[in-house]
Amino acid sequence: MLRLLKQKQVRDALAGLALLIATLALVLSPSEAIAGAKDGLTLCFNVIVPSLFPFFVLSSLVVDLGLAAYLGRALEGLMRPLFRVSGSCAAAVALGFIGGYPVGARTALQLYEQGLCSKTEAERLLAFCNNSGPAFILGVVGAGVFGDSRVGLLLYLTHALASLLVGLLFRFYGGSDRGRARAVRPKPIQTVTLPAAFTGAVSRALQSTLNICAFVVFFAVVLRLLSAYGVLSGLAALLSLAGFEGEWARRLVAGLLELSSGVASLRGGAELAGRVSMAAFMLGWAGLSVHCQVLSFLVDSGLSARVYLAGKLCHGLIAAALTWGVTRLFPLSAPVADYLAEQAESIAALDFSTALAASTLAALAGWLILAALCGPLLRKKCGNVPRRGV
Repeated sequence: MLRLLKQKQVRDALAGLALLIATLALVLSPSEAIAGAKDGLTLCFNVIVPSLFPFFVLSSLVVDLGLAAYLGRALEGLMRPLFRVSGSCAAAVALGFIGGYPVGARTALQLYEQGLCSKTEAERLLAFCNNSGPAFILGVVGAGVFGDSRVGLLLYLTHALASLLVGLLFRFYGGSDRGRARAVRPKPIQTVTLPAAFTGAVSRALQSTLNICAFVVFFAVVLRLLSAYGVLSGLAALLSLAGFEGEWARRLVAGLLELSSGVASLRGGAELAGRVSMAAFMLGWAGLSVHCQVLSFLVDSGLSARVYLAGKLCHGLIAAALTWGVTRLFPLSAPVADYLAEQAESIAALDFSTALAASTLAALAGWLILAALCGPLLRKKCGNVPRRGV
């Protein structure tokens, strides 16, 4: 089978067959496709644009204005021994935890393009810097799906810890890079003017946001059609042959493809520890939709997508194991606020103006914190410049 797939003619034939089937599905079920597209556009308008656009602008400003470079000089002694990446990579890790998918991956790519980290360091960083944001885990998953803020807090803590453990694991990727590390550190810090950085950041942020929205709408249509034609049920049946129960198999298939649909399927059921552990895996894995968003940034970068995917798989497995262990030691009681589960009926239920204001304030706060951290370094650097006599 693998030998056949290596042949170009076979791959082209399978791709053509898949396109033909997709076209027939759209023609035969236009109402399902339209409904899926509407759901995707609503999600983009109410959640994706207000939550990601400000952080995309922030990440560009952090890199273009040199804040990441100055922060890197301060954190080089921490990031290098722990994760074998330059100190500038701390900006991608921080923004990845605050901004959610795929802010961390985009920031890592910008650091690599600016020469603030080597290719191997960027690939190590991609393995663990692209994480779910606290708003989604605490609000949607914790309060919305499970109706218990303690579950949301537990999931966020295990999610963050698993991400750091993946970073420690992937520090061994790529072998020795002593020469490359020395080559990156002495590079002078290059910045652009604030007007140029701001206009460029806004333009790139809009383009990146639109690319992500395109993937969100596409996968919303695909999931609606797959569900309508029973493909998801068929995949769940295949997983059930491997030992998964039918209900758990359907949940896992949904989570592997699209994160929000997967976690929404975890509402209800008696096995709370199992549902929470599966939610931890879904949050760590992130789903095929998020992976396509990240891979759209990596197409022309030369960075390895396999390292990124391996890191996300490890993240999901480690997060699920940590969550399962904690729930075994400290059992969680069933949620009592059942009405909160209605929040997960549609993630797009957030008000646009409220979400935009909250996201913008969070991005501004992050920018001010980074500026405050880098300010003393900048003053120290400027104060130590030797004066030359005329």
